[in-house]
Amino acid sequence: MSGSGARDITPVDGSGIKVTIVAGQWHEAISNGLIEGARRYLAEAGAEVTEVRVAGSFELPVVSRVALEAGADAVVALGVIIRGGTPHFEYVADAATSGLTQVSILTGKPIGFGVLTIENEQQGLDRAGLEGSKEDKGAEAADAALSTALLLRSIKA
Repeated sequence: MSGSGARDITPVDGSGIKVTIVAGQWHEAISNGLIEGARRYLAEAGAEVTEVRVAGSFELPVVSRVALEAGADAVVALGVIIRGGTPHFEYVADAATSGLTQVSILTGKPIGFGVLTIENEQQGLDRAGLEGSKEDKGAEAADAALSTALLLRSIKA
């Protein structure tokens, strides 16, 4: 399983940090699980949270950039891309990954990457933080975004 070797995540003090969850609408059960994991983590951390739903993973970069430019300190980008029988999977996965990386670098603000690129629905369910899931990628992405936002704040101080 891909999560082997992952560090334990314990919510940090996110007071005063504004985080926007930007999530795609494809594969609703999986994406809703990812969102719930991110919400739980950020609530425990005390961060200020807003949520925006986008059509799919392709739209994550542009909406994340606008959220960061509008005042968010960090974004948690959540999406689900399941491989099909055409090259579409590669195009969307590359666009989401490259786009989110560019947005983070251009804005100087962190994006927690919670975009699942998977072979089948079961792999997504195993990672969505649902009852019986082996991993909680929504919480992990929220932890990455919030921890990095705090680190950047301390470096700038």
